[in-house]
Amino acid sequence: MEIQWYWSVIRKRMWLIALIVIVACTAVGYYTSQKVKPVYQADTKLLVYQQRAAGNASMMADSGSINSNIQMIKTFKQLILIPRVLGKVVTEYPKLQTTEDELAAKIGISSTAETQIMTVTVSDHSYARAAEMANAVSKVFQQEVRALMKLDNVSVINWADPSENRLPVSPQPVKTVLIVFVVSLMLGGGLAFLLEQLDDSVKSEKEINEKLGMPLLTEVPRIGSRGSSGKGNRRNKAMAGRRESNVTMDA
Repeated sequence: MEIQWYWSVIRKRMWLIALIVIVACTAVGYYTSQKVKPVYQADTKLLVYQQRAAGNASMMADSGSINSNIQMIKTFKQLILIPRVLGKVVTEYPKLQTTEDELAAKIGISSTAETQIMTVTVSDHSYARAAEMANAVSKVFQQEVRALMKLDNVSVINWADPSENRLPVSPQPVKTVLIVFVVSLMLGGGLAFLLEQLDDSVKSEKEINEKLGMPLLTEVPRIGSRGSSGKGNRRNKAMAGRRESNVTMDA
């Protein structure tokens, strides 16, 4: 019985639910595809490796040195974002037309767990510009590690290619519309049930018995306008014929 009631409410308010879904999906789809600028991401990968001692090129890496390099990545993640590094990028690469604050906001630094690889990711509205920024930051950082920490244990193993044709990472209109579809469908259904609960009109004999505790004595059926006028005409004609049959005239 409960399932039938739920279905009756949904069927009754189907127009409202459909309207909410259509308006929401259309508005969000248009906005994401026409108004939002696409964002591209380019990344470079850096390897933090064991620094070999002078004259011992064949020294093998051990677990202790590897763990030390992994821990050093935490320091490098902060070092790459300092004004000294970003300021040098802005100065040495004026064609990027950026500032330290803008560059810092576009850079993301990550590393894979238990590895010696660090990834520099840059987001921008142009993939070519994002790739050039990622390469510039990685190159300057490699130089500053030698100058600040007297270390030569950072190597760029993968440069970003500015000429590569990449798809934007955002927006994603199809994914966004699907999410909005599900959310608007839930909101429309919730609104339909809310309106049904707020509607206190009596709709059936059962509701009268439940609310008033009194039996139903009679019920007036709904009669359409055409049906009522037709029946009324037939009734008038019958009454007129009956009156005519009862009339007599004397000569």
